[in-house]
Amino acid sequence: MRNEAGQSCATGTIPRIAERLTWHLVPIDGRPWKIDSPARQLQNFYMSERTSKVRGRGAVVNPANRFQSIVLERDADWDPSQDPSVKTKFFRDASQSVITFNKSPDIPFNAGVNPYRGCEHGCSYCYARITHEYLGFSAGLDFESRIMVKEDAPEILRRELSSPTWKPQLVAMSGVTDCYQPIERRLQLTRRCLAVFADFRNPVGIITKNHLVTRDIDVLRDLAVHRAVEVNISVNSLDNELAARLEPRASLPKHRLAAVEALAKAGIPVGVLIAPIIPALNEPEIFAVLQAAKNAGAQWAGMEVLRLPLTVAPIFEKWLETHFPEKKEKVLNRIRAIRGGKLNDPRFGSRMCGEGIFAEQIAQMFQIARRRVGIPDEGPELSTAHFRRPGGQQLDLGIS
Repeated sequence: MRNEAGQSCATGTIPRIAERLTWHLVPIDGRPWKIDSPARQLQNFYMSERTSKVRGRGAVVNPANRFQSIVLERDADWDPSQDPSVKTKFFRDASQSVITFNKSPDIPFNAGVNPYRGCEHGCSYCYARITHEYLGFSAGLDFESRIMVKEDAPEILRRELSSPTWKPQLVAMSGVTDCYQPIERRLQLTRRCLAVFADFRNPVGIITKNHLVTRDIDVLRDLAVHRAVEVNISVNSLDNELAARLEPRASLPKHRLAAVEALAKAGIPVGVLIAPIIPALNEPEIFAVLQAAKNAGAQWAGMEVLRLPLTVAPIFEKWLETHFPEKKEKVLNRIRAIRGGKLNDPRFGSRMCGEGIFAEQIAQMFQIARRRVGIPDEGPELSTAHFRRPGGQQLDLGIS
């Protein structure tokens, strides 16, 4: 970052990806956004300490970026009640590619598309928060209030699927941030990307916490005809108060279940993902969530135990301290018990489920509850057999 004189004002080691990005504020409804001065932006990004709830937000702190060596701190006489509310700003992301790849052995897909970076849903526990630090932002409030928008995502996706080098395969949407977060209602980037997938008949898997997915039932139907879509609705609690604190700008649980019902009635493969399961917080709701999901028409169910990589751990700790101070130590101790004495264990094979007696107890509880309500643990097998490049010939893949 540079000050108004063009001089460097931060000397931290920021990954090179940040140097290649061009940031602009996205004009919405024809009104240009006001761009703050660099000094003001730095103040917004790195003022780290908050001890009170932030209305409509998950994080209660905005910790310093771990790649920055300069941090601004509050004055001793700072009064948090005088702070203005945190408003969301949207920046254009000038990325030249949209399909990303991973080699993780514990993720069921290799390719993903994320039209947005950062997520206004504001889930306090979100593992994706650390990715915002690669862009020079904080993993705290910045993650949910400074959203990067890939305006050209549908066009870039069409170009990449048209390439002779593209090998048809499952592509996940929302593998990092939710593709149906609130701004999608206006920008419709996800809908347009789904239309591209439908044109190519390339299979796509969706994960979301938002009822907005039902808006796109018409496009999802086109994909379902060719066994090229599945939707996973994330529901980790039926408690509206807990959900509103944990995931403040996501749909309420009853609306997520309504989305399950609407998708199932439309003939679209839909399941439920109980994620994350937070020991000693929403863990007791596993059976109730599975029963409600079954009643709504969910065709499968999966689970994932809470993981708190890097900067996410102190953000979640602050959230617990603010919203559930009486449960904080019990929750954290249970997390440590399944993570080898730490708040996170990044090892493949362990990071999604944990280890030890409490991790085994959670897994057994889920499996017993799943069998009792009569819901499978795996979704449909999607197909690339119908993949085509519009205007060209269908590929003979020799599979069904």
